[in-house]
Amino acid sequence: MKELIVSAGEEGLRIGFLEDKRIVELHHEKSNKLFSVGDILLGKVKKLVPGLNAAFIEVGHPKDGFLHYLDLGVNVMSLQRYVTAVQGSTGKSFTTVEQTEFLPEIQKDGKIGQVFKAGQSILVQVVKEAINTKGPRLTCEVSLPGQYIILVPFSNDVSVSRKINTNEEKRRLKQVVESLKPRNFGVIIRTAAEGKDNAAIAQDLKELLDKWERMALAIANSRPPKRVLREEDRTTGILRDMLSTGFDAITTDDQDTHDEILDYLKRRQPESVKILKLHKGKPSLFETRGVDKQIKAAFGKTVTMRNGAYLVIEHTEALHVIDVNSGSKNLKGDTLEDNALKINLVAAEEIARQLRLRDMGGIIVVDFIDLKKVENKKKIGVALKEFMQSDPAKHTILPMSKFGLIQITRQRVRPQLDIATQETCPSCNGTGKMQPSILIVDEIKNNVDFLMHQNREKITLIVNPFVEAFLRKGILNQIRKWFLKYGKQVKVEADQSIGFTEVKYLNSKGDEIQF
Repeated sequence: MKELIVSAGEEGLRIGFLEDKRIVELHHEKSNKLFSVGDILLGKVKKLVPGLNAAFIEVGHPKDGFLHYLDLGVNVMSLQRYVTAVQGSTGKSFTTVEQTEFLPEIQKDGKIGQVFKAGQSILVQVVKEAINTKGPRLTCEVSLPGQYIILVPFSNDVSVSRKINTNEEKRRLKQVVESLKPRNFGVIIRTAAEGKDNAAIAQDLKELLDKWERMALAIANSRPPKRVLREEDRTTGILRDMLSTGFDAITTDDQDTHDEILDYLKRRQPESVKILKLHKGKPSLFETRGVDKQIKAAFGKTVTMRNGAYLVIEHTEALHVIDVNSGSKNLKGDTLEDNALKINLVAAEEIARQLRLRDMGGIIVVDFIDLKKVENKKKIGVALKEFMQSDPAKHTILPMSKFGLIQITRQRVRPQLDIATQETCPSCNGTGKMQPSILIVDEIKNNVDFLMHQNREKITLIVNPFVEAFLRKGILNQIRKWFLKYGKQVKVEADQSIGFTEVKYLNSKGDEIQF
């Protein structure tokens, strides 16, 4: 079962993709986010760097965006002619892409200074969000993704996804698109278009062309730096990219998000409206589905697997390192080689999940348990590739080396998701030291005495189970002593979630008493 859950909070939206109730993807769409992958910006060339053959572009981010010559695209001069013409237009009448005559393509080995100069306006698209000290990575090869196609202005090429297997279907889709698309627009046909009728593809193309016209109007009325087209929010983007794979349920706990998804489904996939549900009440959606607990277990340094083995995941500036450990697991009747193979296969599945869940990118080095047989080493590589087939990020997996290492490169387009899995100890408040245990009961007695002299009607103590057992120890225990001394009942309740030296004092209304 595949389910998409969306939970709203003060910091934005949390989006989880579940397979058989197990979290495999997690996204956090912050409400104050300025730049996202896919945003199209009207920027200004801030500085040319001939040594890097690149330029830094002012786009309104604290860090200037980076644009390399290889990311300009061969028809960047035609794009610039169009932008200049639109900026110089008045009212709603401006030059269209179809009316723009192509200029000669730039040379592949050219220089950035031959194309741009400092202070020039430029249309760019974000391909990688700002990460750490680096600004956003930009490209001039702008494109607008739809559900079935991707619209590429200033190109006349029509290409089809390699994942569409039959040549007959490829030819059909190509003919449909070529008969529909306007002049000077290229199209990439997505895998989701397979089997779709002409009307669905035509509607997708129309919506993308309308979006481009709205962007052109924004360019005409803007001065750089300015965002002229915002990529759809993460929820709608995930729906657009994954809806073709099929969801069994979509659940959200936010009314506005529910209405937005409902509107999208009605336009794109009306038959899926029935799988959309609105979660009401408490606890939160992520807590109800057990996702919060899964996240805490999956994002720590050590990740335990179902066979008793575990992964140790370390992050450095240059790469990520994953170490596979067998723990105390040893399968009966298996040789060391067979046992290592089985643990490595389970680890390969969990590693594929962790890369997708944490959105880890760059270079990942995995140290598997040593294997002697060459065929077993190949099995691990094949299994890892199969488990990562559903990963939407571009990745490359190298064969296992003689040291038992597998190297993976995975596309990183946004900052790695990092979730704190450790909490401050309530007993020591993070100092590593706590009050002497021999003084705990004395402190409780003093506090109860202070409260009773304030004529409190009822007091309830919430304590650690060990402390609760000590207070009830013996026939004439501490609770009975309090009743004989003050003539009032002092109720004691145990709570496993609080620290050994932590005590909560509640009044008759159940409110905590602050000292």
